[in-house]
Amino acid sequence: MSEERGLISLRRGPKRKSRPTISAPRQISAPIPNDSVPTTTVPTATAPRSTAGRPTAAPVEGAPRQRPPPTTGGKTGDLVKRRYSTRFNNLPPGFDAEKPPVPSLPDVDLSKYEPPARARPPTRGAGGTAPVVDPKALRDPRLVPDQYVASILSEATEDEIRDYEDALRKLKVRASSDLQQNVYQNRTQFIKISKEAEKLKSEMRSLRNLFKELETNTNALRAASNRDGSGGEFSTGLSKRDKRSSVADRTALWNSQMQALYKNVEGSQKFLPSSMGRHVVQNAGPWIELDNATYKSRRSMQLFLLNDHLLIASRKKRKADNPNDARGPATKLVADRCWPLLDIEVVDMAATSEAYSGRNKLADAIMVRGVGQESFIYRTERPEDPEKSTLLLNIRKAVEELRKGLQSEMEANNKAKETINYFASRDPGLLQKTELLETLSDIKDMLIEVDGKQQNLRWVEGQMDELDIDIALQNFDVAVDRVEKLKNLARGLKNNTIAQDFINFKVEERSFKLAGFIVRELIEAHDKQTKTRRNVSWLNRLGFEDRAREAYLEARSDLIQRRCRQCIFQGDLHLYIWQLSFVYFRIIRNTVSCFQSCFPQSMMSACVKWAKEEVDAFNTILSRQLSSTERDGEVWNQCIQRAKIHAQLLEEVQLDFRDLIGKETPESTNGAGPVGLGLT
Repeated sequence: MSEERGLISLRRGPKRKSRPTISAPRQISAPIPNDSVPTTTVPTATAPRSTAGRPTAAPVEGAPRQRPPPTTGGKTGDLVKRRYSTRFNNLPPGFDAEKPPVPSLPDVDLSKYEPPARARPPTRGAGGTAPVVDPKALRDPRLVPDQYVASILSEATEDEIRDYEDALRKLKVRASSDLQQNVYQNRTQFIKISKEAEKLKSEMRSLRNLFKELETNTNALRAASNRDGSGGEFSTGLSKRDKRSSVADRTALWNSQMQALYKNVEGSQKFLPSSMGRHVVQNAGPWIELDNATYKSRRSMQLFLLNDHLLIASRKKRKADNPNDARGPATKLVADRCWPLLDIEVVDMAATSEAYSGRNKLADAIMVRGVGQESFIYRTERPEDPEKSTLLLNIRKAVEELRKGLQSEMEANNKAKETINYFASRDPGLLQKTELLETLSDIKDMLIEVDGKQQNLRWVEGQMDELDIDIALQNFDVAVDRVEKLKNLARGLKNNTIAQDFINFKVEERSFKLAGFIVRELIEAHDKQTKTRRNVSWLNRLGFEDRAREAYLEARSDLIQRRCRQCIFQGDLHLYIWQLSFVYFRIIRNTVSCFQSCFPQSMMSACVKWAKEEVDAFNTILSRQLSSTERDGEVWNQCIQRAKIHAQLLEEVQLDFRDLIGKETPESTNGAGPVGLGLT
């Protein structure tokens, strides 16, 4: 076999005509040698071995040749080059492997940066549970109603949708009631806080006045101690005023001082007419008027300080008609100028002359600045006269008292106006009570005793506010109790007619309003005996029993008219009369029975009168219906008997109107009265 394989060659021999056979592929155990390198024999594992175990070299002619490289210009060669030249996982340019790695991210709580999750509608279970109202989801401000309803009710049945709607409606009603309750509670707290603020304001005003009095007294004590020394006594004027304890004695003393002033100072009564409370505070003694420009003496004056004015009198020589008469002084005082203390300013000239060294003539002077830009300078006759400091101190005190009195008067007027405006704004009906409105300014601080405690009229207003709230909420039982309490309170104020009229006016207005609501409820529920008895009891306690009786009987009359209109005449006169008589006498019996149990016995005469009027109305209708029939005929007798049978129902309430049935029926059957159904 080997010899035959060695004899076969593709390069020698005659040109064969048959296709050569290609052997099966062989495993390559060594690299393909190059053409320029001579081939060497390499022992392989597959090479044939000799019997002695040594490898034998294959002949050179039988070794495979190296595959020639592909041509460079071909399309296949370009694709192969591109395939072999492709690199994967190339590093970026400028990559430095020695640099430290990228730092890790810090630990941050990302939950607080996440948006709040939307309220998810309750999912329906596998068993198809009904959707439930979630108040938390409804409170979400970002809730989209359409999407929410579509997601929660997409698979709900009709009954589940109806139940869900009822639950939402109940939740709405509960939220509305809670909101209303909060509004009334906040209003009550606001009223309470307003009252406390008003009380605190008055207390702060009193405290401010006390502080002002303390400051004035402290200044007076300091000035007196500086003037009299450490061991001296207080001034005579202060001690006398402190020692006075009787108002009558003080008034008499003030009157005597003014009379002495009128007598000693000529023309003083023209400047200072007699007035209640006006008195002389200090007689400052002799002074000298100085010229404003040269500060030279002009004339001798005398100053009088009153509680509200400053009087300047000039000293003039008295005309001596009889030189030998020595009964009077040689000089007289004539009133020269007089200013109100609140219109002038008194300045100590010693403060303006401090720049000069030593003592000058302005050290004991004062300047009085008037209203019309006028100024006058006065100096004491004696140097270092204590009258100057006393006068300045008394002027300061008098001005402070005048301002205090003026301020208190203004506050009283403002408070009176506030009181009038307060009551008038809260109750416009007071504007019609002009006399009561004018007296409110006088009773603004008046106290009334309530259950052993002193209360003012603002407390009454608070009670009225609570009564209005009860009426608005239709708490009629509580409102009626409150009205009775306020009426008893006003009845107990016999010695205070103004407060009694004020409370009665307020209570009557609320009572009339409350009675209107109860009467309306009485008309709506007149067919229910329990509610009727309760409403009538409230109206009797309020004093509107006549109104309750009229409203109840009128409602029953309207009921009879409505029921009669429901009876339709269809040709059968007997049936129509039977229906009318049944309606009339059945309602009359029920009305009288309810009236006896709800109203006092003294009003039964009004109920009997009403029943008689309704029977007369029935007789009128009956006469119209029987006007076309023969009197005492069969039809006439049957209709009358049916009406009398129903009239026997009134015997259950001790009434008998059977004799009145048919009494007004016309005697002749050919009467000229109208013929019809008896309906209007």
